[in-house]
Amino acid sequence: MNKLFILLLITLHSTFVFSQKELTHEVYFDTDKYEIPSTEESRLLLFISNLADIDIESISIFGFCDDIGADSYNLKLSQQRANAIKTIFSNNEISEDLISNVDGKGKILLKIVEEKDVVKIRGLNRKVEIIVKPKPPKVVEIKEEIKVEEPKKKETQEILKGELKVGDKIIFDTILFKTGYSQIMPESKKTLEAIAKVLVERKDVYFTIQGHVCCTQNTRDAVDRKTKLRNLSEARAEYIYEYFAKKGVDKKRMRHIGLRRKFPLGGDPKFDRRVEIVITYVGK
Repeated sequence: MNKLFILLLITLHSTFVFSQKELTHEVYFDTDKYEIPSTEESRLLLFISNLADIDIESISIFGFCDDIGADSYNLKLSQQRANAIKTIFSNNEISEDLISNVDGKGKILLKIVEEKDVVKIRGLNRKVEIIVKPKPPKVVEIKEEIKVEEPKKKETQEILKGELKVGDKIIFDTILFKTGYSQIMPESKKTLEAIAKVLVERKDVYFTIQGHVCCTQNTRDAVDRKTKLRNLSEARAEYIYEYFAKKGVDKKRMRHIGLRRKFPLGGDPKFDRRVEIVITYVGK
């Protein structure tokens, strides 16, 4: 941003309250299984993709079984089902910090579901319930404002035009990626094109493109929802590499690598879904 707006509490004009209801989703399992059927996984991934624009307070995951089997067996199986869903969330860049409950509840009795067909009832009871709770209603106060000019932050393309040295790391902080995908957000395309133009002109610079992901367990890479491969950080770096190559940057000057979630920036997870370049050579 070119300017920082400092809002002073001068005159309160009006107040707006925004709220969202809880979002729920159910995933159904085969008898005695906790592996997620492919059709159910596709439904779950669609549900997760719809969470991208929601400010989430917490996610609860509850596993259930039908009424067949011993209680101890059902408790274990329902917990395994809940854990399987949690893994899918983590693999798709949903922070574990948001997941407040992952509980196996055991069996559901037949009478809980309003259905006469016993086979159908048991099928409906072999499930995991997911409850996504948005953050509490937010009060947005509209006030008079005083605009205070702040020093203009250099854009990435301007930094690349300046003096560079080996080891410099330049974060593409305005190149944002869609959760779970290697493609960039539409609003980032114009900036990426400007960066590519500068790199075409700077034939003296060689660099490595580093890809990153957010929110995965134990620094493991996230799953690329398009290819189903666990190499999302590498896929993001390769996407930028191929984009630069198409725009005219010599491939001999570039290499790309995925760094998984080894180097989180902290703060908003969207900034960990990123790429950056490290300068490896600057010609004289």
